[in-house]
Amino acid sequence: MHFSFNRQYSTTVLLSLLLTAFIVGIAGALQTPTLSRYLTDEVKAAPFLVGLFYSINAVASIIVSFMLAQRSDKKGDRRNVILFCCLMAIGNSVTFAFTRHYMILVTLGILFSSLASSTMPQIFAIAREYASKTGRNVVAFNSILRAQLSLAWVIGPPLSFLLATSYGFTVMYLCAAAVFMVAMIMVIGFFPSSPRGDKNTDNKSVESESILKNTSVIFLFIATVFMWTANMMYLIDMPLYVDKILGLSASTPGLLMGIAAGLEIPIMLVAGFLVPYVGKRKLFLFAVICGILFYVGMVSFTDKSWLMGIQIFNALFIGIVASIGIIYFQDLLPHRMGVASTLFSNGISCSVILAGLIQGLLVSVFGHEVIYWIALVMLSISFGFCLLVRSA
Repeated sequence: MHFSFNRQYSTTVLLSLLLTAFIVGIAGALQTPTLSRYLTDEVKAAPFLVGLFYSINAVASIIVSFMLAQRSDKKGDRRNVILFCCLMAIGNSVTFAFTRHYMILVTLGILFSSLASSTMPQIFAIAREYASKTGRNVVAFNSILRAQLSLAWVIGPPLSFLLATSYGFTVMYLCAAAVFMVAMIMVIGFFPSSPRGDKNTDNKSVESESILKNTSVIFLFIATVFMWTANMMYLIDMPLYVDKILGLSASTPGLLMGIAAGLEIPIMLVAGFLVPYVGKRKLFLFAVICGILFYVGMVSFTDKSWLMGIQIFNALFIGIVASIGIIYFQDLLPHRMGVASTLFSNGISCSVILAGLIQGLLVSVFGHEVIYWIALVMLSISFGFCLLVRSA
């Protein structure tokens, strides 16, 4: 009876982790898609100031989330860190709901946003720790957890535009704040306590795992930045390339993205269950090879049906990397789950900055076609760095 109770309790906790990840994903997907429109239409910011806002926000999030992750691995309770991040997210949403002053948004708003950016990495960290402690299939559970974000981004963006256009941005941001409040209730009610700093041995283990001395972590981070930069350049440029260069229908970009997104979720789930049989390293390398094949297709094909067909390689690439990438970092830094999870998310944040700069510069000089050649080179370099990463 005691075992049954513990098993039932652990299942409840794991389900709460999945639901909270979905809720936080929805809250993020409510705000991000319409941000540029909000800054342009509501704040009346010039295009340069809109771009500057994105850049400052990304840099601040990278720095602050990493500092918060280091602290969370050494002292305090990770559950309290998540509550703090959710509270900052509410502050961010309320600020955007009632303020239309650019300087307030680019200072106080970004401060709240950068502190809130650690929410998902910390959820992934506490989920990994609890799944390991209760003897669950860590990789499979992480895949299901990551799939919650993908599902949230299927639902969130259409809902975001609906709320913004029908009821205004104030209502939309207040809805996001309310969603984060629900997330806080879930954390308080169901998340396990995860204290740090109680044992000197734990702190010594954390301090001994120096990132700069761990070449595998460095190689994996570089590989992550390269592969996600290629993907971000594709997402930024593809709608313009399809319209201006290939002359395909206006619905084609949405169709291509929809096919990839629809395939990614089942691929994530399957990848999680394949890891015990194939291994993370082999599966990760296979994913990057699929990415290389995808960009070979992008530089080779211009027909709509072929572009639709090669989305299977794109989905395999993104689905597997997004599913097991964060686990790979965590396995390489087993005593620094917060830092490991944040390194993965910061790799994506770095790629957003790089992709915007590279795409804007290269397209203005060489045209859209060069983007996919550069992406192909980046994936090839990423594959090289992945080969240097040892099995965790």
